[in-house]
Amino acid sequence: MITGKTKLLGVIGAPIEHSLSPIIQNAALRAAGLDYVYAALPVHADALPSAVHGLRDAGIAGFNVTIPFKTEIIPLMDELSEDAQRIRAVNTVVIGADGRLVGHNTDVTGFLAGFEERAVSLTGKRAVLLGAGGAARAALWGLLRSGTSSVVIGVRSAAKGEALAADFAADGDVRAYAFDDSAFHAALHTADIVVQTTPLGMTPCVGEMPPVDMAEFHSAAVVYDLIYTPAATRFLREAEGYGHVTINGETMLAAQGAEAFYLWTGVRPDAALMKRVLREELACRG
Repeated sequence: MITGKTKLLGVIGAPIEHSLSPIIQNAALRAAGLDYVYAALPVHADALPSAVHGLRDAGIAGFNVTIPFKTEIIPLMDELSEDAQRIRAVNTVVIGADGRLVGHNTDVTGFLAGFEERAVSLTGKRAVLLGAGGAARAALWGLLRSGTSSVVIGVRSAAKGEALAADFAADGDVRAYAFDDSAFHAALHTADIVVQTTPLGMTPCVGEMPPVDMAEFHSAAVVYDLIYTPAATRFLREAEGYGHVTINGETMLAAQGAEAFYLWTGVRPDAALMKRVLREELACRG
């Protein structure tokens, strides 16, 4: 029951109606017996500052941030976590009792949870990352933070890839090549980990995938696609056909939400429940 003592949480974005977060978070809050409620909060694209300040002044406990505000919200924060600083994006805001706004990025924790679930160690591994967008930044930082020996970024635009590699050059051995570069093909032959971060293959364009040949992948490579709709993209189906261990984006989505839950409440939620609720909702949405 919602009362005057119920604490408020939410997610802001534009559009926001499609968000799965209210379903996942409210299920976890109920299971934990916490007096919170989580809602989707539409914010006009030109009204972010007034919306953020209004949420703070209304006493909301915290909120998630999604497209198109993850980068735009940074100047409004009083403090940023290390992950948010390195990725240059915020997806979770914690509002302190003093009204201070602390921006976090839980995508790294979510991303790494996919490997942890499969007991895949990243220390000393060679990785290939496909794409250089926002999702790639989180994955790249996660790989470097976890001790990979090298990361090669494959992109259509060499300039975009080189800019991303330069941003993280101080953190490890990071190089970027166009998909048709012979150096990129050589990296695929030796990579222990291949991570697909582009939207290619996402519903409804399920026939798409990055321009790579699975026959070039190292036979023991672990293949990870951040997409979760569909659960098995064309990229992952082809990888499974070659006998690779595969990971999709479901665990990442649930785990990043679980980390946000913990940051707001100080309680570790039932992550398995969150993932189960996610799968059930995705099945309902077809």
